[in-house]
Amino acid sequence: MSGGLRVSWAGATDRGRRRENNQDAFLARYPLFVVADGMGGHAGGEIASQRTISRLDAVVESGEVSIEAIEQALIHAVEDIRTHPDTTDEGTGTTLTGVVLEAGDEPRWVALNIGDSRVYLKRGDRLAQVTTDHSVVQELIAAGKISPEEADGHPYSNVITRAVGAGELAAPDYVAVDLQPEDVLVVCSDGLTKELTDYGILHFLRENPDPGTAVDAMMEAALENGGRDNVTLIVVRVDADEEASSESAADAESTSDTAADASTGAAESSSTDDGSGN
Repeated sequence: MSGGLRVSWAGATDRGRRRENNQDAFLARYPLFVVADGMGGHAGGEIASQRTISRLDAVVESGEVSIEAIEQALIHAVEDIRTHPDTTDEGTGTTLTGVVLEAGDEPRWVALNIGDSRVYLKRGDRLAQVTTDHSVVQELIAAGKISPEEADGHPYSNVITRAVGAGELAAPDYVAVDLQPEDVLVVCSDGLTKELTDYGILHFLRENPDPGTAVDAMMEAALENGGRDNVTLIVVRVDADEEASSESAADAESTSDTAADASTGAAESSSTDDGSGN
């Protein structure tokens, strides 16, 4: 890979049209981009997602972002959720899905997933789901008992099989993705995928190459299509940058980083040079 790469991104969260509060949260802070979709009675889901994002934000703040540090942060988040006075519901927890950029001679994305939030990759003119849902319906699809088209209307469509905060923490699933110019990653809660098909997501990415406008367009469409759940998404784009400096990806800094909690609506965007020049 000659020259450098520039990473730009945007993210937003919205309560949606039917929910009284927003139990989603997200972190879009180089080199970590994650979404958490909380669940649980009263304020439990909101607390679970916020505490998980807060722990991961601290990892980025430390400057030592690694898979080991992320897993340690999730262990602390589980304890935060378990001991919080407002999370007495045994079903309290959160999904945690996203990507982290691993620096090195050959930088790469590592997608991580617990639950049914998703990471998508647009490469060229195709969109692929990178993560695999941890859900009852996904297990039924894998077993050939239902079709993907039947999943949305299934009575167990909202039941996940793995979460942060619900019992013993299971490590995330990881998928490595090589870094290529013009790749676009979408990290989202199921509030987006309930309202937009994969083709719909691809359509908005084709029409909106800028991450900020892509986020705005998909959020608007999801709300117009019903907004039945909280909606959260992050769009991350990689571009060739021949003027990138020789600093390493580990030393690159963003000009504007954001951890967004479960507010009614929040959005941010930024960019940074990866600086890889191998």
